[in-house]
Amino acid sequence: MKITVDDNTGKRIDAFLSTQLPELSRARIQTLLKSGDIRVNGILTKPKYSILVGDVITIEIPEPEPEEAQPEDIPLSVIYEDDDLIVINKDSGLVVHPAAGNLTGTLVNALLFHCDGNLAEEGGAERPGIVHRLDKDTSGCMVAAKTNFAHVALVQQFKDRETKKQYLAIVEKKPIKDQDSVYTNIGRHPVNRLKMAVVNPGSGKPAITDYQNLGYDEASDSSLIHCDLHTGRTHQIRVHMLHLGCPIIGDPIYAKIVRQKAQTGRLMLHARCLSFNHPRTGERMTFRADIPKEFEKWTDRFPLIESD
Repeated sequence: MKITVDDNTGKRIDAFLSTQLPELSRARIQTLLKSGDIRVNGILTKPKYSILVGDVITIEIPEPEPEEAQPEDIPLSVIYEDDDLIVINKDSGLVVHPAAGNLTGTLVNALLFHCDGNLAEEGGAERPGIVHRLDKDTSGCMVAAKTNFAHVALVQQFKDRETKKQYLAIVEKKPIKDQDSVYTNIGRHPVNRLKMAVVNPGSGKPAITDYQNLGYDEASDSSLIHCDLHTGRTHQIRVHMLHLGCPIIGDPIYAKIVRQKAQTGRLMLHARCLSFNHPRTGERMTFRADIPKEFEKWTDRFPLIESD
C-alpha cells in the first residue's frame, strides 16, 4: 500500500498514519516503522519523523504466523456429510477461522472436533478444510472439505463460478426496481480501511448481484430481498444493498442501526441455498439452510424463490 502526502506537513508520521489506517493502533504503527515495514521514500524512518508534502509512504503489513487450530466442542448444525465434505448451517456470530483476535471458538475449531481432525490440509494450518467463507454475522450454508481431493475440486468450482449461492436479506426501505442486476467494482474503502465500497472501473474487482424484492413491510419500512451471487467479493451483498440505498438491517458497518425501524439483534443476511457438483461423483447437489427465526416476520408473509 502507498500513501502520498498532500497535506499535514510537519505532523509526526505515526500520528498521521493512525488517522489514515484506523484499523491499526498507534503502537502497532510504531512497531512497523521500527521493523522497516513502513518506509518513507524507501527509507527506514523513526515514528517521530515529520512528514512533508510529496513524501511517499509505503506500508507492508506482514502476515501473522499461522497457528494450528485446535478442536473444540462447539455445536454445529449439519445439513449433509460424507467422506469428502460437510455442509453446515453456520450460526450468525460464528467466526469462520482463527485470526488475530479470534484464535478460538471458530467454525474451524468446531469442525476439527466434529470431524475428529479429518479436514483437508490444503487450507493451511489456520483454516483446514475451508474453501469459502461467510462473514461472522452472516448465517447459512457453508461447505467444508474433509479431503485434499475435495478441497482442490471445490475451490476450483468457486473460482470458475460453477457454484450457485442464494441469499436472503432484510433491508431498509425498498429498492427503486423490484428486480435488477447490480454490476459494479468493489474495493477497499478509500478512507475507512475496515470497509469495502463501490469503486471506479479500473480499481477493485468486478462484483455481480442479481436481486429480487420478495415483499415490503410498511410498518417497519423494510423489504425481504432474494439475492443470487455471481461473484464472491468481500461484503458484496452488504455493499450492493447500500449502493441501492437499502442497507441491510442490523449491519454494524454499512448501516446506521439506531435509525432503523426494524430491530432484530443481528445482521439480517442469510445464505439460504448453496449448489455445487460433488467433487468425487460429479452429482449436482443443492442444500438449503433453515430460515432463522429472526426472518420469520417476513418469510411467513412473502413467498420465497426456491429454484435449484
